[in-house]
Amino acid sequence: MPDYDVVVIGAGPGGYVCAIRAAQLGKKTAIVDRQWLGGVCLNVGCIPSKALLRNAEIAHLLREGGKDFGFEIQGLKLDYPAAVKRSRQVADRLVKGVGFLMKKNAIDVHMGAAAFVDAHTLAVTAADGTKTMLKAKDIVIATGASPMMIPGVQVDGTRVLTYLEAIVQERLPKSVVVIGASAIGCEFATVWNGYGVDVTLVEMLPRIAPLEDEEVSKELAKAFGKRGIKVLAGTKVEGIETTGAGVRVKVAGAEGAQAIEAEQAMVAIGVKPNTQGLGLEAVGVKLSPRGMVEIDEGMATNVPGVWAIGDVTGKLMLAHVASAMAIVCAETIAGVETVKLDYEAMPRAIYSQPQVASFGITEAQAKERGLEVKVGRFPFQANGKALGLGEYAGWVKLVIDAKYGEFLGAHLVGPEVTELLPELTLARMMELTPAEIARNVHAHPTLSEALMEAAHAAEGHPIHT
Repeated sequence: MPDYDVVVIGAGPGGYVCAIRAAQLGKKTAIVDRQWLGGVCLNVGCIPSKALLRNAEIAHLLREGGKDFGFEIQGLKLDYPAAVKRSRQVADRLVKGVGFLMKKNAIDVHMGAAAFVDAHTLAVTAADGTKTMLKAKDIVIATGASPMMIPGVQVDGTRVLTYLEAIVQERLPKSVVVIGASAIGCEFATVWNGYGVDVTLVEMLPRIAPLEDEEVSKELAKAFGKRGIKVLAGTKVEGIETTGAGVRVKVAGAEGAQAIEAEQAMVAIGVKPNTQGLGLEAVGVKLSPRGMVEIDEGMATNVPGVWAIGDVTGKLMLAHVASAMAIVCAETIAGVETVKLDYEAMPRAIYSQPQVASFGITEAQAKERGLEVKVGRFPFQANGKALGLGEYAGWVKLVIDAKYGEFLGAHLVGPEVTELLPELTLARMMELTPAEIARNVHAHPTLSEALMEAAHAAEGHPIHT
């Protein structure tokens, strides 16, 4: 029976990063995954979806934007299967890279389903039924999450899908109903719309991108409308029927009850933690009422020697948050200096067109907490680089504590805003103020100037608005 210092269950962005950091700190480390290195993110999530979004961006430009740029294409043919193939190649390249990193850091890889025997022993069952017992001083749960489904609705992979089926299918449907308008729903709506698919986006909550600033949701809905995406917010799905031609989605909202006919429906209403089959009850690991593994700030569960990171904890279900938690977890296990994570300050991103990026609290949330705020804004319509790109919808909005001048949050919608966010999250972490962002000289012309301009506005002396 192999003996390790650390065994990590799950090889996604949380698990493999935790394994690498533990190995760097001198721990004899192993990682277990039942399906693939890189987890959902690298294989069927974050990475291949961004490749598809890039293809869709170009497809949309060729279909709709040519006249603005002085070209016209007759007889345009779009090869969607080629886009899917490219996305798989991108994903496969990074997955191979994770395999290389495991070898580089002398991390043993065990493929199979892991279950606790006790707090320091795992039984790993391979696909062929072979069982291996692994012992470790510390075991980290990094098993991620899986798509939630509407009660009574069955995924068949052909007419009713989740992102798992949608991201690998080479067939391009003529029409789709996307149910759920958070990141996954908005991104797939963007992909399909880019290729000319008739897309209806349904969200049960009053607005799309419901966790974002209300103004962001409004701007995104307006942009989607201009692209031809039908948005039904405040609308509940009451059932999905399969038909000979596809699906009939029954919804009820402000416009009353209606049935939407489409070739496919994709359900993207959220995810649930992967805790089933791990044997957590055998060792007494405490779960929250919603089934998340409960942890402290060092990622420890209530059971000594058992830790948890990433989506399975429900802290903030994002790949980069899982990676940040992974490093803190490994460092805590090793007893070296680490940090306390501020989940509220973590960056959030939606890679739709236009993109959405944010961190911290909204203006409304700040006021609900009784904070006095000042707001700095700047529209991309006044940004030279955005105008040159032909993508100038959206803006930057900074929410500042009026008393101390510190960043409470930032909310961006527009071109490539996911790339602009790190300057602002760094400012929050280092306790910088808008005055310092405004004084930091930004190259011209760049999209990042919008941050500087919004900071000037927050200080009460806007330059270009």
